[in-house]
Amino acid sequence: MIPFLDLHAINARYEPDFQEKFQQFLNSGYYILGEETAKFEKAFAEYCGVKHCIGTGNGLEALRIVLEGYKVLGKLREGDEVLVASNTYIATILAIQQAGLTPKLVEGETKYFNFDMTALTEAVTTKTKAIMPVHLYGQLTPMETLWELAEKHNLLLIEDAAQAHGCQHTSGKKAGNLGDAAGFSFYPTKNLGALGDGGAITTNDDALAETVRKLRNYGTVSKYENELQGFNSRLDELQASLLSVKLPTLDGDNKRRRTIANRYLSEIKNEKIILPYYEGGNEHIFHLFVVRVQHRSEFMNYCKENAIGTLIHYPIPPHKQQAFPEWNELSFPVTEQIHSEVVSIPISPILTEQEVDRVISVLNNY
Repeated sequence: MIPFLDLHAINARYEPDFQEKFQQFLNSGYYILGEETAKFEKAFAEYCGVKHCIGTGNGLEALRIVLEGYKVLGKLREGDEVLVASNTYIATILAIQQAGLTPKLVEGETKYFNFDMTALTEAVTTKTKAIMPVHLYGQLTPMETLWELAEKHNLLLIEDAAQAHGCQHTSGKKAGNLGDAAGFSFYPTKNLGALGDGGAITTNDDALAETVRKLRNYGTVSKYENELQGFNSRLDELQASLLSVKLPTLDGDNKRRRTIANRYLSEIKNEKIILPYYEGGNEHIFHLFVVRVQHRSEFMNYCKENAIGTLIHYPIPPHKQQAFPEWNELSFPVTEQIHSEVVSIPISPILTEQEVDRVISVLNNY
């Protein structure tokens, strides 16, 4: 069986360093917002090419706290509209709603699995104050149109970079440094994944960085002195230390994912399977390799019978979720098509060439 993702095997490569880090953590007696968190924040900021990285409890809270920070700074107000692609994961939308803002869904498209740029341009109103692009599946959103829109209408540009660790724009800038701020997730399945929950905010905005550092820790400016009504959302000291171990290998792992993706793209030849678009550079880190098939259940059952693991990212679009009954009657045909057809096949830095051969063979015989 080739599992969809073998997290134990991925992390086994680091076990000796993990054990050393855990012993240091245990011996330190300092478990929250200590030296390891500060060390990782500095390293990840440098990696992304930004001035500031602020660790949070998870990726959802990273996005929410960015929005809450802009409210404190007066750049956003309760009820303001934030444009977001209708085919994103639900966490993006929850962050907007939980910050007291209004998510405005914009139809998606099947090339980058992101905004339909015409629909995005038409969606801007006087109530629109921010755009939140999602670099879905590890592929950068085409940023040029977003930069133009943000400048033209004076909009904040906040990246949901939860799946985009190490993506690089042709300008040389990385995900996390392509807008005003970004939110990352270090959920264990991510290309840079912790052994538990974790997230981070990246930004070059000094005022925002100062504000979100307070907000993530109860709004504290010094011990027991609370300037703001904040949250409890801190990157765990142990998880930060483990992420510091894994960060130096991220680019190599992403390169291996691209190598596998290139084999899939050149060697899977089956008219029943629509392969993802890839321009060939570092703008895609293949967090997921997502194909589209019309008869998804049949295809997934076939893969299972042939010992190939698959998953669906994601089966139900946000506007059809029970959590959002007010949207259930909305129609986003392209988004609905995407969510009915997508299937993720195995891709990870530890897949062997023989396993890649097997995946290709099975898909070609479907």
